[in-house]
Amino acid sequence: MLKTFLILINLQIFLYAANQIVLVVSEKEDSSKAILRCFEGNKQIFKDIDVNLGKYGLAWGISNISLSHDKNEPQKREGDKKAPLGIFHLTSVFGYASKIKTKMPYIYATKDLICVDDSTHQNYNQIITMPTKKPKSFEYMRRDDAQYKLGIVVEHNKGQKVQGGSCIFLHVQKYPDAPTAGCTSMRYEEIKKIVGWLDKKKNPILIQVPKKNLDALKKLYPELPLD
Repeated sequence: MLKTFLILINLQIFLYAANQIVLVVSEKEDSSKAILRCFEGNKQIFKDIDVNLGKYGLAWGISNISLSHDKNEPQKREGDKKAPLGIFHLTSVFGYASKIKTKMPYIYATKDLICVDDSTHQNYNQIITMPTKKPKSFEYMRRDDAQYKLGIVVEHNKGQKVQGGSCIFLHVQKYPDAPTAGCTSMRYEEIKKIVGWLDKKKNPILIQVPKKNLDALKKLYPELPLD
């Protein structure tokens, strides 16, 4: 019993001991605009960045890092055009260039690379090479526009909960102030800075919340300047 308790304590320490934090804060849950700040420890790395959220704002996403909230609040669902609310690991970056300078795992977006958003498929919410039998629903990672020219993979719904939401990224905006289908977007120059800064060894995470959740966040990250 004592061993199990210690394992749980150590797991919590690992989950919350992020050395790099990408913090996105919106005015309200239904806002499609927000401010992004990058922190290493308690030091802000770049100036504030304007970002776009889902067309209908935020809804609670699925993550292994919990943040206190009312369980009756809206939950992220496939196709709801809401970005996930909560705390999520940032696992890798992707882009159109065959190679880039980064300290994160890099995924080269070839013409046959897709992300599966068919929740009945075995590869739901995964980035894969197009299989012989195409999924019923998917998106190409190498688009005809620049939105996926450079992006960051957000670890949302890792367990592939059916209709839990899929293919969540930080990526290049379609145009200024354009809401997304459920991701977080910004100018190419801004995401390029973030990609160059992120380091897998520093356990980078995304925290994405409306202002009303900042008090709960302070309990987890008391050293983070949230005022």
